[in-house]
Amino acid sequence: MKIAYLINTYPRASHTFIRREIQALERRGFEIHRFAMRSERANLRDPADLAEDDRTEHVLHQSKALLVAASLRRMFANPAKAAKAFAVALRCGKRGAGGSPGTGGRLRHLIYLAEAAYVAQRCAALGITHLHAHFGTNSASVAMLSCLLGGPRYSFTVHGPEEFDAPAALALDEKMHHAMFTVAISSFGRSQLYRWAALDDWNKLHIVHCGVEPEKFSRSPLPAQSSGQIRPTGAPHLVAIGRLTEQKGFSLLIEAISLAAPSHPGLRLTLVGDGPLRPEIESQIAANGLLDNVTLTGWQDEVGVQRALAAAQALIVPSFAEGLPVVVMEAMAAGRPVIATAIAGVPELVVPGLTGWIVPAGDALALAEAIAALASTPPDRLATMGKAARARVFERHDIDVEAAKLAALLSAPDPTTQRMCRRI
Repeated sequence: MKIAYLINTYPRASHTFIRREIQALERRGFEIHRFAMRSERANLRDPADLAEDDRTEHVLHQSKALLVAASLRRMFANPAKAAKAFAVALRCGKRGAGGSPGTGGRLRHLIYLAEAAYVAQRCAALGITHLHAHFGTNSASVAMLSCLLGGPRYSFTVHGPEEFDAPAALALDEKMHHAMFTVAISSFGRSQLYRWAALDDWNKLHIVHCGVEPEKFSRSPLPAQSSGQIRPTGAPHLVAIGRLTEQKGFSLLIEAISLAAPSHPGLRLTLVGDGPLRPEIESQIAANGLLDNVTLTGWQDEVGVQRALAAAQALIVPSFAEGLPVVVMEAMAAGRPVIATAIAGVPELVVPGLTGWIVPAGDALALAEAIAALASTPPDRLATMGKAARARVFERHDIDVEAAKLAALLSAPDPTTQRMCRRI
């Protein structure tokens, strides 16, 4: 089966989970063409990302003349379908965003319509029978409009939290209605889609987790848990990983570290990542006298992330909004218990007392208390929790198992899809 993936900006350093999913489907025999609206090659450092960028067709990097010509050919090939797609584009544009929440409008959706016409033309030329988009934002808009223009049937994966911030403006209900199926990455995510989907479309909502590749993690917990490198009880070494943005809650984490550090001399936090809030977080660290406790490493590739996990006893996730963080899966696969906030799909994976600690979001004191609980946990108990974490994540998030679920959805006959794509 020849299909295409469609993402707004691909590849990105934070989108390794998409690459894993594509490669897992390719191992199952799918031939997959990569479409993206844009490339951010200048920001890529990982050789695997650079290789993926070479394999991706970036729509907006084509000449404007080529895009316009392809659009006009598709529009004139079937004026009736073009008129219907135009009507849907205007209707969605009237509701608001199609890219990031708070932006967009009718003009933006007419641009999506032109992009969709190009994608539909390319899919026809390449013999692509299905288009799968990641994220319910503009990539899903283009996939839907491509289908309405006579292109292949489509589906899309919703991650959150961005889609959950503006579901009406993003016209998620319309996108789910025309799609062959819609994927959520957690039960929580699907519950949110139930809120906005028509009842008749509920049977098209499915859960396919993001996944990890078990073979990339050692068969026993990594060194900090198993070879004497673990820090003494009372002086834990934590790691936090993610972009330094508002939703990740790292400023609250620094506050929690300042609360916990006086009672736990030697407490350390390695913060892996970069982003717009880095200067603010650096100032906060200095203002709280935590220069000896907190290390900012900047961005790290997959090897660097695994190295940071290997040096720490636990991952800490103070986020205010998430889907289901892949870094939680990776930490658990590395045999690390997790301290995390009780948001979105996180409690579906992290089990209090078994694989980590769950705390209320936005509560620095609760984070500090969980750090204290970690500090008082004997090394052998942490190792047991790490093993339980590995077993749980491999049971629920093996990428080949999850790709098999997606493959079944992609391969299923769908006699109603083309009728829905012809209907307004």
